[in-house]
Amino acid sequence: MPSTTNEPVRGHEPVSRETLGQPVVRPWRLAGALLLSIVVMLGLVAPLALAQQGEPGGGGDAAASDEAEASENRVITIDGSGGTQRGNLRFGPIIYEHPEPTGITATVSTLTILGSYVELSAPEGESISRGGQRTARFQGGVQVERGRLSATGPGLEYDESTGLGILGEHAEIVVAAAEEGDEPVYIDADQVAFDVDTDRSTSTGGVHLVNGNQTADAEELIFEEETNLGVLTSAGSQAVITRLDEDGSRMTITAVEIRVLSDVNKLYARGNVTVVDGSITSTGAIVFFDDETGIAEVIGGSDGPARSVDSDSGATLVTDRIKQDIEFDFFEAIDSSVPSDFDVTAFALRGEAQE
Repeated sequence: MPSTTNEPVRGHEPVSRETLGQPVVRPWRLAGALLLSIVVMLGLVAPLALAQQGEPGGGGDAAASDEAEASENRVITIDGSGGTQRGNLRFGPIIYEHPEPTGITATVSTLTILGSYVELSAPEGESISRGGQRTARFQGGVQVERGRLSATGPGLEYDESTGLGILGEHAEIVVAAAEEGDEPVYIDADQVAFDVDTDRSTSTGGVHLVNGNQTADAEELIFEEETNLGVLTSAGSQAVITRLDEDGSRMTITAVEIRVLSDVNKLYARGNVTVVDGSITSTGAIVFFDDETGIAEVIGGSDGPARSVDSDSGATLVTDRIKQDIEFDFFEAIDSSVPSDFDVTAFALRGEAQE
């Protein structure tokens, strides 16, 4: 009788014919297949970890080589040692379960995924041992680690074809400080997508970030882990970042886009930017802010010059560039011939040309 999806499928071995025309079954092939199935069922080798060889062929240009390398880096391996696995070992799905919450360890490129339940699936008719197009679905709680980043959530789905792991249904992220004494970064969001081709994560839906005395809120956050650069946006609205001083006073910046370098506590905002600090409100096309010095540089654009207003004194300043001192609550014009202390290129994502 044909095997069920819960049994290993061994099938019939290829048959050749000798000169007498009789079928010949090669015992060594049957023995090898049987041994592999036994080893897999004993949990000594997970089918997911079996190395796959590409199709033979000649040549290929550099783009094809890069694509092949990227595809290989997206292949996930699962170690369920100490747990159980069941399913169809030929076509899948295969289910891994472990009694410990983080007993299953899955790795893909620099990403490590820990959990207790994983279901590995392949496209219909494709071998489950062939990497490149499979999906791995983690349920019952999952933890993701990469470098200084650690994230938790109820479940994650990873797709080898895209190289994206989606941590959904509310996710919490902690990025440890690069140096002792610095503040870690905490992020909450509806979901987070981890890209294994880069060191970036994209959080979406009710994003809230905390880094020391600063908080940020947006609908989307692209976070580049290696550079500690966060890019906050809110489609149809504005991103908001708030700085809270020890005396309880707060400074708020709203803009179409806000970029934060959390390791050096600097900020770059652009697009209809507003800075509110106590009685002083400044507006412009671009704002740079250094949290260490408490200095904001407000720059005008094609829509109009920079503008600062003190509601208490009634003082108003309209010019191309304005220095707003958050620490000492004053503003003044900046000579346009004086070069800025801020470098906009420092706020560019890797591979991005920042103007």
